[in-house]
Amino acid sequence: MTEAQAAAAAAGLPLIGGPDFPIGVFWPPPPDQTTEARYQEIRDAGFNFVTTGNYLDDGNIIGWALKQADQVGLKVLIADDTQVRNLTRWFTISDDRSVPMSISTADGRTLLQRALDAYGGHPSFAGFNMFDEPWPDIFPSLGRALAICRALRPNALPYTNLAPDLGFPAGGYQAFVEQYIQTVQPALLSFDRYPILPSGLDATYFQNWVTIRQAGLNHNLPTWTYIQAVGSSTYRTTTGSEMRWLVNVSLAYGCKGIQYFTYWQPDPSRGEDFGPAMVDLSGRRTDRYRAAQQINTGWLAPVGKQLKPLVSELVSHLNDPAQPPGVTAFAPDTVLSAVTGDPVIIGRFRSADPSAHTRWVLVVNRSYDASASVTLTPTANQYGVVSQFDPRSQTYRPVRNSSGFSVSLGAGEAALYQLN
Repeated sequence: MTEAQAAAAAAGLPLIGGPDFPIGVFWPPPPDQTTEARYQEIRDAGFNFVTTGNYLDDGNIIGWALKQADQVGLKVLIADDTQVRNLTRWFTISDDRSVPMSISTADGRTLLQRALDAYGGHPSFAGFNMFDEPWPDIFPSLGRALAICRALRPNALPYTNLAPDLGFPAGGYQAFVEQYIQTVQPALLSFDRYPILPSGLDATYFQNWVTIRQAGLNHNLPTWTYIQAVGSSTYRTTTGSEMRWLVNVSLAYGCKGIQYFTYWQPDPSRGEDFGPAMVDLSGRRTDRYRAAQQINTGWLAPVGKQLKPLVSELVSHLNDPAQPPGVTAFAPDTVLSAVTGDPVIIGRFRSADPSAHTRWVLVVNRSYDASASVTLTPTANQYGVVSQFDPRSQTYRPVRNSSGFSVSLGAGEAALYQLN
């Protein structure tokens, strides 16, 4: 399958296709809290899909979770199903029977068909979370598993997620991502990175986005990421403004799907040291639930719908205090002749039609704990009409002085403009 054919096929997949921006949760309620009321709680916070986990690893409880999702209109990516784990994690798919711990392609089809027979009839079924953070040794077998899924159920999403750029040698992460794309042929490019540390921001986070964004553009793949919504000994618990900042930075870098890590607090009996997430172990909603609800319903869903069909054209940083490696500093061009003021990140987008003249500009506050103000000047004789997107009315409103307009942003906030 060529990249163009793969892109066309992916456009019809759940979550990737359609107008709505994918907003998901990882680590949903545990089995004894898998109820319609709990899943309605997820929906009320502006989420439209769930990835299973948190002991939902039995066929019966997975089916029960799908039933709850059916009732409230959520989509579900299934993780930890026994058949799928056998297909992708415990065995190697190979028709060379001398390969240790191998199953044939035909055996692989049988395993996945069993899973499809069990779950595929639910309206909420979106696909399978095939593997989280795969390593290069399993890329070939994982690619065969995704091919089996595409063959048996072309309208199911075979999802995988990559590890972040941590511990790789110089240039190693780019090679790792390229090898993954070429070998696995994924439907999208997802990665996780949690940069809010006890000491502050890990500025190399931006370099991770630079690599993922460029690889997505090179191969016409939508890019997804995770938003840090829980703390541990490695990274700290985020505030609402920090979560908003992570969402907006991701949007500026062309992100087409957001997932929050985690929804329910992971059980410490697993040997992990996570604190309360959006919901704590007792089932109580925390400040992060309320922050996510406000971000998702008041900003991300409407703005994401605007940005989802667009192509990321340029990302630049203005007056970045950390001068992070790999990022592009703002420079005047044929769209913006000047930007002055406090540090911001500017994501620029165009229509999928490269001949279209309209541009969209997302201005993101570089700070998640202080306000910022900047003035943008469109290039003369190029863009004379500027409108700002209003997420409440979901309309664009003309800016009074389009020759040079200012924007004030709270901590972690962003504003979206259309230039005609």
